[in-house]
Amino acid sequence: MHDVGDDELDDILLIVTELVSNAIDHGTSPYVLRLFQSGAPCHVRVEVDDTSTDLPVLGTSRLRGDRGRGMVIVNQLCKDWGVMPGPEGKTVWAEITCEPQYRSS
Repeated sequence: MHDVGDDELDDILLIVTELVSNAIDHGTSPYVLRLFQSGAPCHVRVEVDDTSTDLPVLGTSRLRGDRGRGMVIVNQLCKDWGVMPGPEGKTVWAEITCEPQYRSS
């Protein structure tokens, strides 16, 4: 990804991991992952589709135990997140802004 620093890339990868894990743990297949990047200012959007209509819950796991922190992590790392209902399930999305890395000439 162009103009994405190491710290932002780590955040994006963690957001992808959490959203995909949630889709697998709580949703139903097929699953679809999409990443979009816009230019100045740098902006990255992660989208994950699944065919379940169950909405993500911030801080509570339906799987019990010491689970339930995935969306808390996403909420802390991203600028914004939400859910878009679709004809065959939903899309959970998260957006992050990133600053271009300093480049010396």
